[in-house]
Amino acid sequence: MPFTENTFCEALQQKSAAQTLEAYGKCFTNIQREVCTVICIQSPARICGRIKFLSEREERSLKYNSSVLCSVKGRRWMELSMEEQRAYVMRLLDALEVTDRDKRLKVARAILYLAQGVFDECDTETDVLYWSRHNVFLLYDMGIFTALLELLSMEIDNNQACSSAVRKPAISLADSTELRVLLSIMYLMVETIRVEMEGDSPERKAAREAFKTELGSPLYNGEPFALLLFTMVTKFCSMNAPHFPMKKVLLLLWKTILVINETHIDTLWLQLASRMASFHRQPITAESPLLMPLVKQDSLDTYNERDPFKNDDARDEEDDPEDVDSGIEGEVDPLDRDVIIQPPPPPPPLRPPTERVSFPKGLPWAPKVREKDIEHFLETSRNKFIGFTLGNDIDTLVGLPRPIHESVKTLKQHKYVSIAEVQIKREEELQQCPMTMGEEEVEETPAEILYLGMLPSLSQYVIALLKLLLAAAPTSKAKTDSINILADVLPEEMPITVLQSMKLGIDVNRHKEIIVKAISALLLLLLKHFKLNHIYQFEYVAQHLVFANCIPLILKFFNQNIMSYISAKNSICALDYPHCVVHEMPELTAESLEAGDSNQFCWRNLFSCINLLRILNKITKWKHSRTMMLVVFKSAPILKRALKVKQAMMQLYVLKLLKIQTKYLGRQWRKSNMKTMSAIYQKVRHRLNDDWAYGNDIDARPWDFQAEECALRECIEKFNTRRYDKNQNTEFTPVDNCLQSVLGQRVDLPEDFHYSYEMWLEREVFSQPIQWEGLLQAQ
Repeated sequence: MPFTENTFCEALQQKSAAQTLEAYGKCFTNIQREVCTVICIQSPARICGRIKFLSEREERSLKYNSSVLCSVKGRRWMELSMEEQRAYVMRLLDALEVTDRDKRLKVARAILYLAQGVFDECDTETDVLYWSRHNVFLLYDMGIFTALLELLSMEIDNNQACSSAVRKPAISLADSTELRVLLSIMYLMVETIRVEMEGDSPERKAAREAFKTELGSPLYNGEPFALLLFTMVTKFCSMNAPHFPMKKVLLLLWKTILVINETHIDTLWLQLASRMASFHRQPITAESPLLMPLVKQDSLDTYNERDPFKNDDARDEEDDPEDVDSGIEGEVDPLDRDVIIQPPPPPPPLRPPTERVSFPKGLPWAPKVREKDIEHFLETSRNKFIGFTLGNDIDTLVGLPRPIHESVKTLKQHKYVSIAEVQIKREEELQQCPMTMGEEEVEETPAEILYLGMLPSLSQYVIALLKLLLAAAPTSKAKTDSINILADVLPEEMPITVLQSMKLGIDVNRHKEIIVKAISALLLLLLKHFKLNHIYQFEYVAQHLVFANCIPLILKFFNQNIMSYISAKNSICALDYPHCVVHEMPELTAESLEAGDSNQFCWRNLFSCINLLRILNKITKWKHSRTMMLVVFKSAPILKRALKVKQAMMQLYVLKLLKIQTKYLGRQWRKSNMKTMSAIYQKVRHRLNDDWAYGNDIDARPWDFQAEECALRECIEKFNTRRYDKNQNTEFTPVDNCLQSVLGQRVDLPEDFHYSYEMWLEREVFSQPIQWEGLLQAQ
C-alpha cells in the first residue's frame, strides 16, 4: 500500500488519528509502538509529517542490507566507506526508537560521539574538526535531526520527569542527561552546517540552504523550531520544568535565529559596503575594513596615537537600518589610562602618498538629515521672516532670504530616508485607505514567520529571557525565590577538596557568562531582524523590553567593576574541546587554576557587553521618554566608567548613549566632562542641525514623554490588528440587505429545539402583545 499525502489526508477525514496511523503503520516495518502512541495524541499535521519521515527512512534503509551492517563491526570509523557509514547511521536511526530509555540514551551518545568527530581515532585537533564536519553533514542527510526533534518533543512533554524535578529539593546534572545529549547533538549540527567553508562541495551547499529553510519554516507541528525552544525557556522560568538545561537551550536558540536570517545579513553587508565605497571613492575588496571580521582590537587611544591616518577608516552606522557593525579608529582623549592589554604591535608601514588624496578630510562620517529636520528648519525660518507656516511643505521657499535657500539645499543633499520611515508611511496609508490600498501582500520571510509565532506569547518570552539575564548577571544576589540556572552545571555530589571547589567555581562563573552571552546575542538578533522586516515588529519587542525593566537591568549589569568582568579568567584551557581529547591531560593544581589562561581579555564577556550596549542604544534611540529613563537611573557615571575598557566598538556605543542624554544632564556636567564631549564629537555621527550638546531641542519637552509612548503603542496595536487579526469585525464588512437572503441563511439551533419549538413560539411570540403604535412612532 503506497503512501501519499493526499490519500493519507483523505483517510484522516474518515477515521480517527489513531485508526489512520494504525492502518498506515502496517505499511512500515520499523514503526515502534511507543512512538505511535505518542504521535496519536498530537495534531494531524504532525502525524502526516512523521509518516512521511518514516516512509523516506524506510526507502533509505532498503539500500543497506544486513551484510553491509555486519561488515562494519570491529572496524574504525575512518576505515569505512561512505556506504558503510550510511548503513551504520541508518542502524542508529532505527535504534533511536526503541522502547527502553537507557538503550535510546546509549544510541544518542553514539550519535553525539560521531558529531564530535570520533575523537578517539584522531591524532590532531584538525582531524577532529574535519571528521566532525563530515559526520554532521552525513547525519543531517540521513534524517537524524528530524528524529532528534521528535525525541526532544517527547522529553519536553514528559510530565513524569517534570513532576519529579519539581519535587526534588536540589536538581543536578543527572536530572537532564537525555536533554543535554539531544541538545548537544542539535547544537553541533546547527553550528557546523551554519558555517560555510571554502572547500564545501555543491551537495553541502545545497544541504545548508535546505537546512536554513527547514529551520525557518513552520514544519515542526505547524511552528518554527525556534518557537519550541522559546517554549522550553518559558516553561523553565515558570518553574514547571526546573531540570531543563538552560545554557544549552539558549545557545541552540541563538544559533537557530542566526541561521534562519543569515542570508539577509549577508545582503546587508554588501549594501553597506557599496554605500561606503561610493562615499570614499574606493573599490570594495575582501580586505576592505568593512568586510573584514572583527579582530581583537585595542583601544581608540593607544592604537591610533601611532596611526598617521587615524581618521581614514572610521565608520559609524548610527542611523543605518541595517545596523551592521563596523570598527572605528581614531583618537579619543584618554578618560582613564588603565590599559589591560599588551602594548600594540609596531605601526604598519606608511601608505603611498597617492592613496591619501582619495580620502575625504575632516570628520570620519557623512552627516545625515531627516525630513523632519528640514521641516522644522523651514517652519522656524518662515515664522521668523514671513510670519506664517505651510505645514509639511519642504519645497516652497518663496519670501525666504537667499542664505535660507542655500541652507535648505545643503540639508537636502544630506537627506536620508530610512527603511523605517518608508514602512511607517506605508502603514499610515494602509490604515487611512484600506479599501483603496487593498490587502497587503506580506512576504513569508523567516523573520515574519517567527514573529507570527511569537506574537501571542511575546511578553512571556521577553520576561523569561530577562529573568535569566538577571539571574546570570554578576551583580545579582542569590534569592530564595529566584530561578535556579545552575541545574545543568552542579554535580550530584558536591566537591570535597579545595581543587574540586575551585574547578566548580570556575565552571559556575563560566556557565553564567555563557548564558549572558547567549541572551544578549539573542535579544540583539531579534531586534535587528524584526527591524529589518517591519519597524513596528521591532517597536513591539522594544516596548516589551522597556516595560519589563530592561533599561535598569542593563544599567545594573554595568554598575560593577567592568574592568574585572572584561578581564575575568573563568576558563581552563586544558579542558577546552578538542584540545582535551587529543592531548594528554596535564595535572590540574590550585595554582594553575588560579593563574588562568594567558589571554588578558575575556572576549566572551566583551562580546556580551557590546551586545547589551547595542540593545540599550536600539530601544532608546529617538525615544525621549526612554532617554529620560537613562537620566533618571543616573546612567552617565556608570557609562563613563565603561569607557575604561579600551576597545573601539564598545567605546563607540557608550559614547552614543552619553550623546543622546547630554542635553538633559545640565551645563555643569558638560563643563566638567569636556574630554567626553570631545570624544563624542569626534566619533559619533551627528545631524547637521543637531544641538545635542546644548539642550534647547524642541522635542525635549518633558510633558510629551507619556504621550509619546502611548501614541507608539497605539500604532503598534493598529498594525498587529490589521495584519494578524483575521477575525476582526471592522466597519468595512459588507452588510447583506436582501430579506430573502437573510431569511434563507441556515442558523444552528440546539439539538432539542425541535422538541420544544411550539412552546417557544407560544411563550415568545403569540403570548407577547405587539405595540403597533410604538412601531409606527419608531418609524
